[in-house]
Amino acid sequence: MLIHRTGAQKPKPASNWLRRWLAADTIDGIKRQRALLGYLFLAPTILGLLIFIIGPMLYTFFLSFHKWNVFRPPEFVGLDNFVRLFADARVGISYRNTFILVVMTVLLLEVMAFLLALAVNRIARTRLAYLYRTAYFLPVLLSGAAVSVTLGYLFHKDFGVINYYLGLLGIDKIPWLTSSDVVLITISLTTVWRNLGFTFIIYLGGLTSLPTEVLEAAEVDGATGWRKLRSIILPLMSPTILFATITDMIKMLQFFDEPFIMTRGGPGDASRTVVMMMYESGFGNLEFGYASAIALTLFAVILAVTGFQFYASRRFVFYQ
Repeated sequence: MLIHRTGAQKPKPASNWLRRWLAADTIDGIKRQRALLGYLFLAPTILGLLIFIIGPMLYTFFLSFHKWNVFRPPEFVGLDNFVRLFADARVGISYRNTFILVVMTVLLLEVMAFLLALAVNRIARTRLAYLYRTAYFLPVLLSGAAVSVTLGYLFHKDFGVINYYLGLLGIDKIPWLTSSDVVLITISLTTVWRNLGFTFIIYLGGLTSLPTEVLEAAEVDGATGWRKLRSIILPLMSPTILFATITDMIKMLQFFDEPFIMTRGGPGDASRTVVMMMYESGFGNLEFGYASAIALTLFAVILAVTGFQFYASRRFVFYQ
């Protein structure tokens, strides 16, 4: 039997359309290369947004119309979760507590951080300024759990250091964590101590970037002290104040670490926040649909508050 040996068939050359599309010898090819390189650099960020932010947001929206406890497939219930939410008195209490905490904490943060920034800015060219910047910013690097546990011991009614020194001054022990009249103040003070450095750095950066020629001209015209602060510094700092206020407001509307670790929402529901209600509904009661509905209402509140701040800022924010 004769066997005819034929040469192996050569593979067809691969299509070189991509090479021609990215040809470096044409202006359009160079532009495409740069665009492709830019998209490659953006790809990790875009994928991260899709996987960890946009994807969970869409799934949360999906779950808010379903009943799901992990063990069974989601069951469509329509608007039942939202109807239950608006009828739940505990959700209303948690929103009230959250708003009270936000007002107290943001006011203290903005005023104290701005005053500290003014004071440190006066000695900005000295070595002591670096010490103050570091000292005030260090608590920001600590975890919320560590700060809450530590200050929880300091605020303890019976063996806390704060009540000990108040006793030396003849003041009775204050139930910082067990009284519904005081507990929100305690949580607010803890949060202010932890986050003061971040807002302080924002204001200090804004003060150091103010145009020196404007400040010097104001001093030449006789504007000093309160007049200089009210008429020159505050208007120039208004964009920075808006940014700091919005970021702090968004952060504080999501109160969780301090009340969860220090009081577990107690006494009763006196310090329970919206995020705590969401956490307890989802991971405590395995009602992830109801927890998703709470999350959506909180998202709507944050969006509304932020939008109102931008709208109101048109009257008092002055851009150079």
